[in-house]
Amino acid sequence: MVVTSSNQAAPQLTPAELTILGLIVEQPRHGYDLERVIEKRGVRKWTDIGFSSIYYVIAKLERRGLVETDAARAGAKSRRVFRATAAGHEVAAAETAAFLSELQTVAHPFLVGLANSSLVPEHDYVRALQDRLQLLEARISSVTEAEARQSPLPRAAREVFSYSLSLLEAERSWLAARVLVPREDPNAH
Repeated sequence: MVVTSSNQAAPQLTPAELTILGLIVEQPRHGYDLERVIEKRGVRKWTDIGFSSIYYVIAKLERRGLVETDAARAGAKSRRVFRATAAGHEVAAAETAAFLSELQTVAHPFLVGLANSSLVPEHDYVRALQDRLQLLEARISSVTEAEARQSPLPRAAREVFSYSLSLLEAERSWLAARVLVPREDPNAH
């Protein structure tokens, strides 16, 4: 593992790998169960896990000895149920701590748009922010409703919903201030 300046090991699993491993550590699951939980909890809104990649990620975790199946139960017609190995539990805990403690830069297309906002006329800029604000309001409602429908949730899922809503609400606040107050023209001095 690579050691960072904070003496904390840098993550060695991808976000998709840790998400799948974490769901299997939570409880043994088969692929379709993983898909159902990912869909139900809105995981695709914050990590890149496609339906077809679930089995690919599981295979990688299995090769690394982090998950296993009961070979006696795995027949041609039965669904393979994956469970975390002792190493899987250990790696999931260590990787979770690394993901939580490390401050990592995340590529954000909105920042690319802001960096290039001088390329569009003021009214188009304001309209784009208004459109984004409307979409953001709908997303906040959707996330709030999804959380309420699934209650009670495990602590980890509650924390994801809480953090996601906090980020969305912070962006809503930022956007609302920009939509109400037009940006300054840097050439107006």
